[in-house]
Parts: sequence; structure tokens; C-alpha cells
Amino acid sequence: MLRAHELFVGLRYLRAKRRTRFVSFITLISLLGIALGVAALIVILSVMNGFEGELRTRLLSMSAHGLVSGTDGKLLHWQQVVNEVRAEPGVLAAAPVVSMEGMIQSGHELDAVLVEGIDPAAERTLSGDSINMVTGSLDDLTPGSRGIILGRLLAYDIGARVGDGVVLLIPKPVGDGTMRPELERFVMRGVFEAGLQELDARLALVNLRDAAAVLGLGEAVSAVRFRADDVMAAPDIARRIGARLPAVTTSDWTVQNASYFRAIRIEKMMMSLLLSLIIGVAAFNIVASLVMVVTDKTTDIAVLRTLGMEPGGVVRVFFVQGALIGWAGVLIGTVLGVLLAIYVPVIAPVLERAFGFQIMPGDVYYVTQIPSILNWTQVTIIATAAFVLTSLATLYPARRAALVQPAVALRYE
Repeated sequence: MLRAHELFVGLRYLRAKRRTRFVSFITLISLLGIALGVAALIVILSVMNGFEGELRTRLLSMSAHGLVSGTDGKLLHWQQVVNEVRAEPGVLAAAPVVSMEGMIQSGHELDAVLVEGIDPAAERTLSGDSINMVTGSLDDLTPGSRGIILGRLLAYDIGARVGDGVVLLIPKPVGDGTMRPELERFVMRGVFEAGLQELDARLALVNLRDAAAVLGLGEAVSAVRFRADDVMAAPDIARRIGARLPAVTTSDWTVQNASYFRAIRIEKMMMSLLLSLIIGVAAFNIVASLVMVVTDKTTDIAVLRTLGMEPGGVVRVFFVQGALIGWAGVLIGTVLGVLLAIYVPVIAPVLERAFGFQIMPGDVYYVTQIPSILNWTQVTIIATAAFVLTSLATLYPARRAALVQPAVALRYE
């Protein structure tokens, strides 16, 4: 247990004398290094959380949280499935979809396209205002009209305008299990923007019945999509639906977009490891400064031992000194990091105006502002890990101080 005189001596050693100013300078650098490392970790992870949330929002703006499909790629009694899915706790809406892949004519070339057949009324309840229509409306996709709505980049690439004819090359299944490519003509009725390059450059929307007619599905659909009230609960909802409904397969957004979020997790892990090196270097600086203090205070340690202080007391004296340096750095870094993470969207525009540059120009990135989501669990883990690391850094110098032999240290005094 820490005694009052041990705390007093430890705090007294934090004050610099004229001949130990260099040691105090290293101590200050160690404190600032720990604070900088902790603050940088909190800010970077908060920004990465913000980008992850922005990516999730944009990915799900044109897709649902979960998918229920037939085992053979067709869902015959889909109306019943829609009712069953809507009855599942946590599901806000459900709608049928017919998905098909093909090619779209672009001059003398063909570009890949993903066509989704939707029911405009049901899609509106499913997606709400998340579909950003540049021109046109979902209501233009009436059955039998062969209307099509293209992503913004896809429409730009093929040079199509509203009212132009669009030719699709769709692989159509035939009786013997093979696929036969057929040309299908649609009329462009609008343009949407999802805010994600892959969707804006590949996705096209048509009416549900038009898509089913192209694939020869009759009254069947490819799948039923659903949206949950909590996006993070979608995997559990999909598993419950799959266990309750026979002859269906379920999926969710975490599976369909796994590569995106895996890449973000890897980036967050690598950034955490790299920025943790700052804290590690600062911890080594604490070790170096305490070792120099121990060397400088050898005579004082010997006197304290002669007066009756036990080796454990000497350890606690230097533990107090090193721990206060580390803990002060962690506290300052945590407060600074939290404030910066909260006000990143405000600070970034000020820096852009002050230095005359744009961090994320709109003609290059879809996201023009730096998003930030502060995760208090991550803040707690970072602060705790830094506390532990800086505390461990004091053990070697403190143990070295405890090994000082009074008789040897005072031999020539």
C-alpha cells in the first residue's frame, strides 16, 4: 500500500533541479508523446467509424438489410413469404425483387449491368427516401412499359438521356438448363444516385413484372428483401426467418457486403498498430528518464534505505513518478482526442479555409465532409491499454532503484 512519505518523495522527484533539466525535458516529451498517441488513436478510429457508417448508409440506400430467396433461385408463393417476413419482430418492411445480370449497349461496346425488378409501391415502403432520384420517379416504372432507371454513372457512360432507348443483353434460361442470350429493349425513364460508385455505375431498375417476363419466371420472383428497424439486428432476423420458413435461404447485408467492411476492419487494425507505436516510444522515454533519475538519485535512495525504507517503498516512490507522467499523458490525450473526434466535422472546414485546400474534393470523392462517430468502448480500451502500458514501463527503473545497496552507494560520500 502506498504510504504518505512515499507519495511525497515521488512527487518531489518530479520537480526539476538545475542539473536535471534534461531529464525533465525527456519527461515532458514522454508525457506529450503519450497524449499525442492516445489522441491520435481516438480521432483516427472515430473517423474510420464515421466512414464505415457512411459506407453502410450508402450501400443500404439501394439495397435491403436482408434477403429471403428460394433454394432454386425462384420464389413462387412470394406473397405469403412477404407476409411472413413482415410478421417477424424487428422487420419494418418487405418487398419482392427480380434480379438479373447482363450487358448494356454502350456505343459499339457492352458494359456489365445488374438489373433489379421492383414493385414501385412496395419499394417505396422498403427504401423510403433513401433513393436519391436525380430525374424521373419510381412511379414511371409501370408494368408493361419497359421503362428503366439507370445509375448516374451508368447513364453517363452510355450517353443515355431520358426517353432514349436502351438495349440490354440478358442471359435467359432455356428448358435444358442452359442460358440463351437475348436482346431486350427498354426506355430510359430516369436517373438515380446512390452515392456509391459500384451502384451508380452498374445498377439499373425496371418494373418487377417486366423483369419476370424477361426471365420467364411467370408469377415468381427471385427473392424477398426486408428492412429492419435496427440494421445491426438484420443478421439475427435473417437467421430466425431461415429457421422458421422451409425451402428458403436467407442472407443479410453483412454477408453481401463483407469485403467492404473487412477492408475497413483491416485498415482500422493497421492504423491502430501504427499509432500505438507513438505510445510505445513514449513509454520507452519514461523508462529512459526514470533510469536517469535513478542514477542521479542513487545517493538519495541509499539515504532513504539507511533511514529504514524497504525496497518495496523505493519501488513505490519511482512507480509514483513514472505512473503520474503516464497517467497525466493518458488523461490529456483522452480529453483532447474526444474533443477533436466530436468536432472533426467543424474543425476540418476551418483548416480547409485557413490553408486554402480541400481535404476531400467533391469531384473525386462522394463524401465531401469528414464523418466522425465516437465509440466510447474504443475510448475506454485505448485509455486502459495506455494506462497499463505506461504503468508497466515504470517497473524496470523502480526495481533497479530498489536494488541499490546503501553501503556501496555511500562508500565515497
